[in-house]
Amino acid sequence: MVELLPLLGSALILGLLGGGHCLGMCGGLMGALTLAIPPQQRARRLRLLIAYNLGRVLSYASAGLLLGLAGWALTGSPLATGLRVVAALLLICMGLYLAGWWSGLTRVESLGRGLWKHIQPVATRLLPVSSLPRALLLGALWGWLPCGLVYSTLLWASSQGNAVHSALLMLAFGIGTWPILLATGLAAERVTALLRRRGVRVAGGLLVILFGLWTLPGPHQHWLMGH
Repeated sequence: MVELLPLLGSALILGLLGGGHCLGMCGGLMGALTLAIPPQQRARRLRLLIAYNLGRVLSYASAGLLLGLAGWALTGSPLATGLRVVAALLLICMGLYLAGWWSGLTRVESLGRGLWKHIQPVATRLLPVSSLPRALLLGALWGWLPCGLVYSTLLWASSQGNAVHSALLMLAFGIGTWPILLATGLAAERVTALLRRRGVRVAGGLLVILFGLWTLPGPHQHWLMGH
């Protein structure tokens, strides 16, 4: 479990600094969730936002578990090494995206558009959200929205060869996206301003790129494990 901690930290950073992308994808929904709630009912607004985000994060963890089972099935086969290389390259691409140096990662989003066509009508019927169960269900459905950042993280998580670890990594990633989305829903501008700072994003992007390089199969991993 100790060797999983750096990976959990990486997943958390991906979610935290990828919040700008999440804001573009889900920021409108955050507004829709709270639009019908008067500003003075701040406690109710917070509860709905927490329920929505909990459902969204649980959907990420469920996807991690399912795809992690596929990664576990490949353990020991030549395909497992190929999956790890792809996952490492995706991590590097995510680092470049988070630092604002390359946005080609968003092209991965086209992979889930077919599934989203069937989910979106159901999710739309849950608006406006007036109860915690509806917010939880809406979040669980919205978690399947086509997102290059989520898909790339999911493939990276599944390459670990352990379904439980994959689910935990996706859970950590989802928790990392909470601050900016909750802050947006509560109109807290200071948090979003901090996460949008150029220096913060570049530093986070470089850290994720280093994790990607570390993920690549090679003798460097044996050296690092030895130290």
